[in-house]
Amino acid sequence: RPTQAVCIPAIHLHMTAATMQISQKDFQKAQEQLKLLKKDPGNETKLKLYALFKQATEGPCNAPKPGMLDFVKKAKWDAWNSLGNLSQDDAKQKYAELVSSLVSAESVSQKKEASPEEGRHDGYETLIVTTKNNITKIMFNRPDRKNAINHQMYREVIKALEEAGKNDSTIAVITGNGDYYSSGNDLNNFANVQPGEMEKMAKDGAVLLKEFVGHFIDFPKPLIAVVNGPAIGICVTVLGLCDLVYASDRATFHSPFSQLGQSPEGCSSYLFPKIMGLAKASEMLLFNKKLTAAEACAQGLVTEVFPDSSFQKEVWARLEAYASLPKNSLAVSKQLLRSMEKEKLHAVNSRECEVLTERWLSDECINAIVSFFQKKSKL
Repeated sequence: RPTQAVCIPAIHLHMTAATMQISQKDFQKAQEQLKLLKKDPGNETKLKLYALFKQATEGPCNAPKPGMLDFVKKAKWDAWNSLGNLSQDDAKQKYAELVSSLVSAESVSQKKEASPEEGRHDGYETLIVTTKNNITKIMFNRPDRKNAINHQMYREVIKALEEAGKNDSTIAVITGNGDYYSSGNDLNNFANVQPGEMEKMAKDGAVLLKEFVGHFIDFPKPLIAVVNGPAIGICVTVLGLCDLVYASDRATFHSPFSQLGQSPEGCSSYLFPKIMGLAKASEMLLFNKKLTAAEACAQGLVTEVFPDSSFQKEVWARLEAYASLPKNSLAVSKQLLRSMEKEKLHAVNSRECEVLTERWLSDECINAIVSFFQKKSKL
């Protein structure tokens, strides 16, 4: 019996220490995971997280009760005080469990949004391409890179537009997965290029860009951009080649060409002055003016702006209605609207790509891109 009396507490203490160590590790991991959440969990959940964190790090509420009119501090105090004598270890455990549930819920939500099972096309790595309800949806799918367009994505968009132009869908829609519509040309396309390869890189890049823009010019069906977040560079300039542009009110539109020692593309040097007037187009294309969604709509680049909270629901309901219209009638009508401009647009595209080739090989452009990477590395 004396031996048992000594051994049992020793085992109990050993297990408690291990549990505390695991609890602290999980608690720290949960704090890091919370920072990565993209969606606001709401005020009620944020108060629970605050209270559990305070209980876990300081113990039961020991702060003086705030005045009745200090609503925020009083709400926080009430949430913390409501935990009573909950132990710090239990608070850590509950905090970690709550964060884990938020992470899981967001992951499931993102999978539902980004990976629709029905009508998904195979053969894409940088895009999610689906056809459903007579709509082919082309979704930029590099959310970890803000949907920056690398060489592979350029080629996959070309392929997706070719397929969408020939399949049974009535309309095609381009959008982005995640917070960004697209951050434009991936500047890593310019990284690690040896001096002797610069000319080949510039010429190959211009050929790819010309083909990419050419597919927007020639697309035979209504093409609609659903701009779910910030848009930069090439993904902004080709909006002028889309038939409709719907934007969330959190979207912005930026084409910082001169900032990077480059020049306009996507037929924007011709279409933007036609759409928004020379002065406003110059402000955007020459002087890097970033437009809000409301400004882009007022200047004619965007068709309509929707509140972000209802953006997806409202836009897709409208698109499904459009997709129920007679397919051949829409295609023929689009050709009538675009046919007089096609030759001009292809000529503009060719000229823009020629100028860009020269810009990419210039010291000014190379120095601007080097400077960009240097600033990025310091962040």
